[in-house]
Amino acid sequence: MKRDRHAKIIATLGPASSTPQAIEALFRAGADVFRLNFSHGTHDDHRARYEMIRQVEASIGRPIGILLDLQGPKLRVGQFAAGKIELAPGQEFRFDMDKTPGDETRVCLPHPEIFAVIQVGTELLLDDGKIRVRVEHHGADYANVRVLTGGPLSDRKGLNVPGEALPISALSDKDRSDLEFGLSLGVDVVALSFVQRPEDVAEARKLVAGRALILSKLEKPQAIDFLDEIVELSDAIMVARGDLGVECPPEVVPILQKRIIETCRHQGKPVVVATQMLESMINAPAPTRAEASDVATAVYDGADAVMLSAETASGKYPLEAVSIMNKIICSVERDSYYKRIMETRAEEPETTAADAICAAARQVSATIGAKAIVTFTSSGSTTLRAARQRPPVPILSLTADIKVARRMALVWGAHGVVTADISSFADMVQSGCRLAHRDEFAHAGERVVIIAGVPFGTPGTTNILRIAWISDQH
Repeated sequence: MKRDRHAKIIATLGPASSTPQAIEALFRAGADVFRLNFSHGTHDDHRARYEMIRQVEASIGRPIGILLDLQGPKLRVGQFAAGKIELAPGQEFRFDMDKTPGDETRVCLPHPEIFAVIQVGTELLLDDGKIRVRVEHHGADYANVRVLTGGPLSDRKGLNVPGEALPISALSDKDRSDLEFGLSLGVDVVALSFVQRPEDVAEARKLVAGRALILSKLEKPQAIDFLDEIVELSDAIMVARGDLGVECPPEVVPILQKRIIETCRHQGKPVVVATQMLESMINAPAPTRAEASDVATAVYDGADAVMLSAETASGKYPLEAVSIMNKIICSVERDSYYKRIMETRAEEPETTAADAICAAARQVSATIGAKAIVTFTSSGSTTLRAARQRPPVPILSLTADIKVARRMALVWGAHGVVTADISSFADMVQSGCRLAHRDEFAHAGERVVIIAGVPFGTPGTTNILRIAWISDQH
């Protein structure tokens, strides 16, 4: 099953999409990677979904990526005696460390790290920014605030501290437990929430120890101050526009999105645009025109993937959401304007043999009208370098490692295929042509461009380019 597009789709699984039949339908409709959101559900829930995905993978015969999304150290208020209160503009309110259920005058905020960084005048946001308060007096374990924008506030609602870097790890105790569980299952990508500094990524990398890719979610404005460093340390990046949109003014988020995508493109790291992409499809069978434009903009900008959250996890129309996202991507990628953008914004190759070969593969495939670029890769690096150039043809990524093939499901234009180890140059050409023909990337009489590294099986040694014809025997 080859896709007729380059950008990928990530679909979140949940109550609306947790049967083998539903997962297979979502995959056939266009989902390339499935997201397990560990902010919800139990380990048993996620184990069952993981096993369903692998069942679908086995029946379809194509590698499928699985993304574990860690909750991160979510900051939340405590509980109220009545379950809910109403805050009025201008009223005084208090946050403290007392675990007694709250009322109209106070509530527990069990996060001493917040009290350590706030100042008089600091604004706090509650319930995704619906409620705004300003600090008027504070101490080591309390903050007296005045309500600027009121509204209902119920148990365990989230709290944001815009403009402040909080002295907390991106990994809570729950995250560490969830991470080890997910890695024991065999997830392909770990999404790290609440990344603020490069040290957060380094900490996670020690724990993951190469067992999965690390995708850093950029949802704190402070992370932008270290954007280049965080991208360099990460395997992939997500523009997490939910919390980013709470802590930044709405007019700034599109600018940050483009800046993040451009940085990832330059460094050759996959980048995902997420949150509220087709939000109205949680309850409606079709998106708004603005949502369709939002998805299209991410594709025009060169994002590797776009993601669906509640649309597929708990919405009424999960299959329709994936289908329309697939149609939007295909429509954009057929547009001559999109093709011109990809041509004019092709990244300059780095001064390495591997980058020179991948840049040449892009040029050669365009010049001779090749139908695909075939990469042989043991680590995925050759495919990533080829994708960085945004070639006009698909990238058939051949590897002997199923884990590498699954990870390629996140990469722009890559079609992962597991094949036997290659032992000679002749084997490489023969296998490349045979699999390109088998998976209908090229037919008899058509050409493919093959790139690989010799000696075979040595990561980072891309040094060969070969043009090959597909014959009737393939």
